This record gives sequence, structure tokens and C-alpha cells, in this order.
Amino acid sequence: MGKVYALNLFDVADRDEYLAYSRRSAAEVAAHGGRVVALGKFRESATGDIAPRQVMILVEWESPEAFASYRDDPALADLHPHREHGTSSYIWHLFDQMDDLRPILKSAE
Repeated sequence: MGKVYALNLFDVADRDEYLAYSRRSAAEVAAHGGRVVALGKFRESATGDIAPRQVMILVEWESPEAFASYRDDPALADLHPHREHGTSSYIWHLFDQMDDLRPILKSAE
């Protein structure tokens, strides 16, 4: 299976907790096969029914297994609680990498 993208949308709830997470997370993400592709601060809601979040982070992972290795690594058991306590309204969605939209737009036969 190919690359996956993890879309992270969240609000910062506790600055110190999130800083404790972010100081270490970039190196751990890289060590597990991830790469931060984009960081963003909320600007405006153009359309849609999702409640806005302050922060967007898009991470490219080598594979779903690489993402799972980061999420489930017992050596990171002390790291993830900083993310959980430092944020609120967290959305963490995975998307498969595609070259184009043909697989989605193809009619069911």
C-alpha cells in the first residue's frame, strides 16, 4: 500500500502541554516514516459544516503501517498524552495518496 496523509485539525487547549508534545514530535514523526507537509492557522470558513479549528497539520506517512507505528509505539506512551491534554476538538483523519481522482469518479460496474 502507498503513502497516506494524516490531516490533523485541532484547537490548542493548554499551551505548555502542546509545547511539550511539539518539541519532541517532529523527530519522532520522522523516525517513524512521517513528514510534515503543511502547517496552517485557521483563516476563515469558506463552506461546510465542520466547526473551525485553530490549527491544521498535514503529515505524509510512508504507509498506513508507518502511521500506526507512530500512534501505537509503546516508547511514545509518554508523548501522546501531551497532545491529548494540550489540544481539544481534535480531528485525525487518514487519506490515501492518489495521483488523480479517477478511482473515486469511476462509475461502479
